[in-house]
Amino acid sequence: MAGKRRRPPPITADDARLWAEVTRRAKPIGDAPLPEIAADPAPPDDEPPAFDPPSPRLPPVRPSAGTVRRHAILTHGSTAGIDKRTAERFKRGEMDIQARLDLHGLTREAAHEALHDFMRESFERGRRCVIVVTGKGRRSGGEGILRSEVPRWLNEAQLRPLILSFSYAQPRDGGEGALYVFLRRERER
Repeated sequence: MAGKRRRPPPITADDARLWAEVTRRAKPIGDAPLPEIAADPAPPDDEPPAFDPPSPRLPPVRPSAGTVRRHAILTHGSTAGIDKRTAERFKRGEMDIQARLDLHGLTREAAHEALHDFMRESFERGRRCVIVVTGKGRRSGGEGILRSEVPRWLNEAQLRPLILSFSYAQPRDGGEGALYVFLRRERER
């Protein structure tokens, strides 16, 4: 029957808990308040959980011939878009470090903001190679929060277009507790 629309499945207690967790960490854009969703009461233990139909899978999007994927996710040491000689110099720490940002002692939120400001300013000033010190996180009992977050932040939509590569620093510059970041030139953006 054309014209009839299927109703979306009702929001489950798990959906409501997940939404509450996501919105708890989210920061609003502008002054608009975040919407609130009332959670359905949890089903009693003797009642089987409601069946949620699986969401349809979409086929992977493949670029057509001749198209270039712009701003792919960067990982440590990936150097696509950099000539081989420059990439080797960058990874070996042989490039002039034009600015340094030390995030030690900052909260996650303060470090995130400082990184964004530093990268924007560095790009606008035409800097090519900078270093970001995250620390190794030994006091936190393993992988440091900033050490794991900074690569993700560098891949965010606001910063990724500015960056060609990042890589762990050489031991003399902080080793795995610091990152060299290679920035694009304005004309490469």
